Amino acid sequence: TQNFKLILTVNAVLLKFFIFCLLSIPLVIVSRKSLLKPGSHGFYRFFGWEALLWLAVGNIPFWFSAPFCPRQIVSWIFLFYSLYLVVAGVILLKRQGKSDDKRQDETLYSFEKTTELVETGLYRYIRHPLYGSLLFLSWGIFLKNITLISFVVVIFASLMFFLTARMDEKECLEYFGQKYSDYMKKTKMFVPFVF
Repeated sequence: TQNFKLILTVNAVLLKFFIFCLLSIPLVIVSRKSLLKPGSHGFYRFFGWEALLWLAVGNIPFWFSAPFCPRQIVSWIFLFYSLYLVVAGVILLKRQGKSDDKRQDETLYSFEKTTELVETGLYRYIRHPLYGSLLFLSWGIFLKNITLISFVVVIFASLMFFLTARMDEKECLEYFGQKYSDYMKKTKMFVPFVF
């Protein structure tokens, strides 16, 4: 019976690894231009996405365990806040950012090719609701099952998303100039009034 448990454990690990590799393929495809340009915000975002994917695949079995314990409640708050940030952020970018494919940066997705600086709604308080969303998503998934390895991975993901935001700011400063510099002085990165 000990051997049977070991076989089940090994099979579960191999299955998770296979799922991780399979789901990494689309991430590589959508990030291929950024991966060829180290230093772009998309380069760091890819590695953050990979860490987030690792957390998600690893914590699937614990998603609904002990649903009313404090850790799970905080996790769900982070996950719903993450969803709010991404939905509201994308809507504002699409409505007010005036995306234009003439903006010269192959690493940007079409909705990122904004030609107008968005400073209303969420963007009035934070510069990076989309990357903030990924941070809260990472920590929300991490809280599903706290282990030393997942703690290292969530720290790595957080660092990658922080670097993504910093590189995005550098790109925005190059494109928008002083207007973006002034905007940075009035806003926080991820959490209104805090950070």
